[in-house]
Amino acid sequence: QGQLLESGGGSVQAGGSLRLSCAASAFTRRPYYMGWFREAPGKEREGVAAINTPGGIVYCSDSMKGRFSIPRDNVKYTLDLQMNSLKPEDSAMYYCAAVRDEVGVDPCLPSSVAYWGQGTQVTVST
Repeated sequence: QGQLLESGGGSVQAGGSLRLSCAASAFTRRPYYMGWFREAPGKEREGVAAINTPGGIVYCSDSMKGRFSIPRDNVKYTLDLQMNSLKPEDSAMYYCAAVRDEVGVDPCLPSSVAYWGQGTQVTVST
């Protein structure tokens, strides 16, 4: 069974940067998208971005393009989320996730996720 462990959350002022990290277990030897989701209070969980084993990236929202990057290390089984130019609306619990890389699967949908991390809090203040 897969395991994902996030780290790197915290508080930052608007305009600042944070880098989240996710350590994955051996299940990553199968073809999976690795990605990030977030959930703000009172809102539904939403996809942030995902990357498959060959390095194909899917950004789940235009608001994240140009500000967020999602480097993946297939040797170390790690996934990061580099967040720049953070805004207060980026405040949320961020979750690392694994989605099976199969035809027809949307890696931005929570219903597609096979494994979840426990989450790490990101708070952006004005």
